[in-house]
Amino acid sequence: LQRNMILRHKMAQEIRRFLDSEGFLEIETPYLIKSTPEGARDFVVPSRMNPNQFYALPQSPQTLKQLLMVAGYDRYFQIVRCFRDEDLRADRQPEFTQIDCEMSFVEQEDVLEIFERWAKHMFREVLGVEFTEPLRRMPWIEAMEKYGSDKPDLRFGMEFADLTEAAKGHGFPVFDEAEYVVGFAAPGCASYTRKQIDALTEFVKRPQVGAKGLVWIRVEADAVKSSADKFYTPDEVRALADRCGAKAGDMVFILCGRKFRALTQLCALRLEVAQRLGLRDPKKFAPLWVVDFPMFEWDDETQRFYAMHHPFTSPKPEDVQYLRSDPGRVRANAYDFVCNGTELGGGSIRIHDQQLQAQIFECLGFTPEAAEEQFGFLMNAFRYGAPPHGGLAFGFDRLCSLFGGSDSIRDYIAFPKNNAGRDVMLDAPSAVAQAQLDELCLELRNPEA
Repeated sequence: LQRNMILRHKMAQEIRRFLDSEGFLEIETPYLIKSTPEGARDFVVPSRMNPNQFYALPQSPQTLKQLLMVAGYDRYFQIVRCFRDEDLRADRQPEFTQIDCEMSFVEQEDVLEIFERWAKHMFREVLGVEFTEPLRRMPWIEAMEKYGSDKPDLRFGMEFADLTEAAKGHGFPVFDEAEYVVGFAAPGCASYTRKQIDALTEFVKRPQVGAKGLVWIRVEADAVKSSADKFYTPDEVRALADRCGAKAGDMVFILCGRKFRALTQLCALRLEVAQRLGLRDPKKFAPLWVVDFPMFEWDDETQRFYAMHHPFTSPKPEDVQYLRSDPGRVRANAYDFVCNGTELGGGSIRIHDQQLQAQIFECLGFTPEAAEEQFGFLMNAFRYGAPPHGGLAFGFDRLCSLFGGSDSIRDYIAFPKNNAGRDVMLDAPSAVAQAQLDELCLELRNPEA
């Protein structure tokens, strides 16, 4: 653990050294701010001096750094604590650290150029790993269709192939009734036993994955065999395997269903197979940029669009025309930095035009009054002339765990919380004295059963 803290310190020093050399100013922003919607739940802090009113701890300094751009600070950064009240897992903590950056008078290419150099600098100076070629830039739709994830792991192949057209129309109801059929070839897996195949079938049926079953094709030099043989001729099975790029000795795995559901399910299987084959080497790195994200994502439960990144992300200029007629078609001027199947950072070019910002709030279901109540301070600042600006934030804890070869960010955080969000050493959170509650005008009630 001491070695982990030393690595974290070294990385923080390299971050500051590089960004200072590029003209970035380190500016601290407040922890007690206004609660705003979107994103995860806020942690709220009652105010004694303003009874029945609350601060929120920042989920990120997003609006604050945009205000710094309006105020004339051309390049800003800070290594900053952020807070989100959400369910936890290995790469999440209720408080975590971001490398937060913003730049004025930039376009997407400017941001990517500087932070690609920064990323290469970090790999070189901290790990001695040299990247000489430009990093790959992959559109979001390509990442989803080829790997089933917007944070694809490129340390190994096993790209997906769309089998919908070839698989349908042969009397196999599972495929004929599906919106999308997709598969990939797993190298050297033709030797898998029935027990191994059954284990993978059970894996995709787990609630976390949610598939109903798994179709497979065993590819050998002189023959192919499939779990759906009775619906297809050998030539038709071979054609499906060929579409996946399968070679003799490979096994093809196929799932179907609604398009993006099937893709994400197959992504889980791809990563599981790669893990079993020993292809996810923690000492090997495959960074890339994922670009051209959708601006909005539709939620069936609430029947409305939500911002895929945040409400201040600028749409692609050529897609602005679709904001009212077809919001789902609009792409964001946004980008993520991904490595080894982990999103390490992301950002966007921001909206700096008040009218466009109001239009985005409208798409997200805000009334003008609600937008003014929640974000009036930012909208008012735009009236004074906001420069075009953009930036990004990297997860510092995630970056440390990647460089250190760990799956868990807890190993690189001093005094981390457990899965229940508790500090088991300090025994926090804990009850407070009644006198403190009285000062804050708070009453406690038992949680509803």
